[in-house]
Amino acid sequence: MAALGGGGTLAATTDLSRLGECDAVAICVPTPLSKTGDPDISHVVAAARNAGTALGRGQLVALESTTFPGTTREVVLPILEDSGMQVGEDFFLCFTPERVDPGNARWKTRNTPKIVGGVTDRCREVAVGFYSRFVDRMVPVSSAEAAELTKILENAFRAVNIAMVNEMALIADRLRLDIWEVIAAADTKPFGFMRFDPGPGLGGHCLPVDPHYLSWRMRALDYRTRFIDMASEVNAEMPAFVAGKVREALNGVSKPVRGSRVLLLGVAYKPDVGDTRESPAMDILDQLERDGAEVLYHDPHVPEWRTRDGRVLRSHPLADDLLGGADAVVVVTDHSSFDAERIYRLSQLLVDARNMTAAVGEAKRTAHPQRWIVKG
Repeated sequence: MAALGGGGTLAATTDLSRLGECDAVAICVPTPLSKTGDPDISHVVAAARNAGTALGRGQLVALESTTFPGTTREVVLPILEDSGMQVGEDFFLCFTPERVDPGNARWKTRNTPKIVGGVTDRCREVAVGFYSRFVDRMVPVSSAEAAELTKILENAFRAVNIAMVNEMALIADRLRLDIWEVIAAADTKPFGFMRFDPGPGLGGHCLPVDPHYLSWRMRALDYRTRFIDMASEVNAEMPAFVAGKVREALNGVSKPVRGSRVLLLGVAYKPDVGDTRESPAMDILDQLERDGAEVLYHDPHVPEWRTRDGRVLRSHPLADDLLGGADAVVVVTDHSSFDAERIYRLSQLLVDARNMTAAVGEAKRTAHPQRWIVKG
């Protein structure tokens, strides 16, 4: 980044009038849910208005924010057409979703295929010409709506399959079976099976949010997205399940939750990133604190963590006395820097929601064959 900036290739600015200097404008803003669970596209609307104010002839505007099918044509296009220019002739508009996996060392912007759908055929051609300058493989589709639905399908696929394996984990727990043993056995099938692992719930700005955009859109068309809705319910239950395992572990040694010190390891939504958006750690914190526990956390990627009630918690150094002094330790996010053997050895009680300590202390797991409580 420093090299690009020093060479005049990259510049950061808050001066929106400079948008007119650009050949292409990419809108990459958040698309969260409102408090009622409906799509909040206010950031998209604001960005489109800013782009429309500075819109120039021949300019490409690309919406990359994940949203419901129809947003590009029905929301962004009318704003840009207020300029008096004609789409596909005077300016060009497309939807091309972000496909990023934070922390992934293999798949980057250049080698991840790029979906592109234009409002017109000419819009698609211009967008492909632009993005192919720095992305190796282009995947043009017939319309902006097809590209919008493609992105939601990708995220819904993961959310639904994670929900399925999370529900299987709840079933295995009732049967007192080790879900990770079952998954490992199923994963030996060379065809017809794709491995997903259970966990404490979904997090991030994509999987817990984006499928709801499609659900909202389809309700207006009198259709219920049953798989997506059920998957959301199952995944939303997992933090409560993990908190319940903490209660179970403490009860097993005759300790109440109230007054116990519980240490959460990892509060980011996925390994080796510092993003806490929609992290299931927040729900686990809330549940344990409501039960009267003193909850501390350690996350090398999240030095500070703001709670829902506005408090700012700070990550504690992972010293031996912190691990050994906690009444219960919970692995919420399995960062690669965590020493599984040390965590297992020093913890009094250990609830491992990621199966990070699978190779440690196998002989001592028989009391809890479902493996969520790995030391108790």
